[in-house]
Amino acid sequence: MTEQATTPFWRFSLHFYRQAGVSDACIALQDGRGVDVNLLLFLFWLASEGRQLSSGEVKKLDDQVRDWRILTIVPIRDARRKLKGAATLVEPGKQEAFRNKVKAIELEAERLQQEALYDVTKSGPLGAPAPPKDAARSNVAAYERAIGKNFPGNAVDVLLGGFESAI
Repeated sequence: MTEQATTPFWRFSLHFYRQAGVSDACIALQDGRGVDVNLLLFLFWLASEGRQLSSGEVKKLDDQVRDWRILTIVPIRDARRKLKGAATLVEPGKQEAFRNKVKAIELEAERLQQEALYDVTKSGPLGAPAPPKDAARSNVAAYERAIGKNFPGNAVDVLLGGFESAI
């Protein structure tokens, strides 16, 4: 993630993502359970603001971001990953430079998604008030229920530990 900090949510994401093990846990959940990392980060940011969401509210948010994720983030990420170390006609250094440009575009697509999620909060607070640590645990569980998948406990523990360090 870049240093560009356009919203409190983006700034939180940058800080939280840097906590020990958080990026690996997020990628493992993304690749293994189909988690939208930006939505997951949003749920943690809301928790840091003392907001706890229901699984219905999380499902609604996931529905709202799905088209953007499918249209932009997933194909750009796939292209970036396929370029890593692939044997092509293009000289490896030039291919890696191109891959880095694709990575920057992917990051911008993620930032735009986060900006759109942040804009949802402008019409009023989401969820119900709760202590941040309780809200974080509850929001993760609500996300699991919303997408009908259990998250590995070790990944959740890493995220919750990173959250405690970040707040």
